Amino acid sequence: MTPDAATSDELLLRLRRFQSDYFPLHQQRFQDLVAQGQHPKTLFIGCSDSRLVPYLLTGAGPGELFLVRNVGAFIPPYDGKYGLHGTTAAIEYAVLTLHVERIIVCGHSHCGAVRAAYDGAPDEAIALRAWLELAQEALLPVVSSPEALRRSEQRVVVLQLERLMAYPMVRREVEAGRLTLHGWYYVIEDGEIHIFDIDHGNFVPASQASHSGSGPYQPYVEHDGQVISY
Repeated sequence: MTPDAATSDELLLRLRRFQSDYFPLHQQRFQDLVAQGQHPKTLFIGCSDSRLVPYLLTGAGPGELFLVRNVGAFIPPYDGKYGLHGTTAAIEYAVLTLHVERIIVCGHSHCGAVRAAYDGAPDEAIALRAWLELAQEALLPVVSSPEALRRSEQRVVVLQLERLMAYPMVRREVEAGRLTLHGWYYVIEDGEIHIFDIDHGNFVPASQASHSGSGPYQPYVEHDGQVISY
């Protein structure tokens, strides 16, 4: 690559700025993380959507979040009927090896995965079409609409919390009081996280919430009386 081409490569320039500007300010932190290993207290399971930026939302720095990103922030059932999966492996590693203290499941508004679960994915996207089946239990028996999508996006978050509690190592740690579960719904256009609150039985804006969420959870009762039970 010629010098002119390199200066027009935006990604390359960002890599260089990280090494020259950011890294020197935090070099000791990175060296400590190598010498002492990583000890994150939080497993953050979030959608792959580019508008969801965990480090911005939580204010976390290097070494604080163990991250899992996938389409829709879905969690496969522990019974393995969907085959081996990296998300399952990450949960097992986070709980059994890293001994995280909390697991956050974070969905968001305008989620393309939830929309595709209603409207369908391209025929060529074989893996995606199979993956979207993990959202079916959270969908409403209606034609997709902004309200249906918003409610389904939240229902998807609760469904993943249910699946987490079916992981034996997660349930054991939760019941022992060593692990808490947090269901978050990020409203992109408002810049606010809505927290699934077991006391209110619904999602509460962080600006009005009394805590960041904890589990295990009671059945989720929606305003129209529908229930997602555990």
